[in-house]
Amino acid sequence: MRRVAKLSAACIATAALALTATACGSTSNDDDSSSSASSGSGKGIKIGLAYDVGGRGDRSFNDSAARGADKAAKEFGGSLKELTAKSTDTEADREQRLTDLADAGYNPIVAVGFSYATSVDKVAAKYPKVNFGLIDAVAKAKNVDSITFTEEQGSYLAGVAAALKTKKDHVGFIGGVDTPLIKKFEAGYAQGVKDTNPKVKVDVQYLTHGSDFSGFADPAKGKEAASGMLDNGADVIYAAAGSSGNGSIEAVSGVKGAWAIGVDSDQYNIPGLAKFKNSILTSMVKNVDVGVYDFIKSVHEGKPLTGNQIYSLAKGGVSLSTSGGFIDDIQPKLDEAKKKIVDGTITVKTS
Repeated sequence: MRRVAKLSAACIATAALALTATACGSTSNDDDSSSSASSGSGKGIKIGLAYDVGGRGDRSFNDSAARGADKAAKEFGGSLKELTAKSTDTEADREQRLTDLADAGYNPIVAVGFSYATSVDKVAAKYPKVNFGLIDAVAKAKNVDSITFTEEQGSYLAGVAAALKTKKDHVGFIGGVDTPLIKKFEAGYAQGVKDTNPKVKVDVQYLTHGSDFSGFADPAKGKEAASGMLDNGADVIYAAAGSSGNGSIEAVSGVKGAWAIGVDSDQYNIPGLAKFKNSILTSMVKNVDVGVYDFIKSVHEGKPLTGNQIYSLAKGGVSLSTSGGFIDDIQPKLDEAKKKIVDGTITVKTS
């Protein structure tokens, strides 16, 4: 088995990846690139991060996880090692990536993304004294903190916003990869649209299917999908597609009167998307950074979180960003929808 993710090789790629992430804002990471960063003296907590495809610099999901780890490393005087997935990863590749971090003494280790679910259970069982965090899936191993979110609830609010802002009664949803997790985004969004205005048409397109995770790291494909929806009459497009969503935002920015809805991070405030920000209506913020920070903090304090921590709308785990002020005029209706979700009047579908 090819072990290109070994930490000895990781250091060589650090500078190149850092430059690439800064210049491009995202990477496809087909070469299983890695990077490292440190804060403080390096004598504190040693944090290992295994990113999903796109890695640090995707301006979305992975970047949110990175913010949580950065905050923890700075606050606790720790160091941070980052390894990034390839879109062509096998289960053996993911398992090896986590094993390399554990062998190098990193504890805790955060696996960023549902694709690590099986490998986390395997590796955690082999390293019972290492604390693992898993985002977007629930593990079975006892030494794992499963960090999940009610994406459907935040996406419902995005759907309400889309239905209230569309002038053509026609909106779109772009999913990076056709998986149960991204189906939650679609289901909540479509329900929010239809509950607000049943007359609004919702177009849906997935960039890739099955085990092809490149749909999370292909801005060109995201741009093409959004352009097709715009040509077909949609004027509000919500993309849950990692860095592919950046391409969707770019496409929307070129059409007068059209809106993009960002995901995971508040994309209006992402420097790499600044020239498109006036077309970003809002973002469905998924506070992965909070979950990551909470987990690392628990390990630092000697009381590691385990089991399933669910970050819901009621707990601030998901929300709609208000940057730009573009949804200020509809905020009362969004607040009303949020209240109904929180008090159970509205049950949001997950599929």
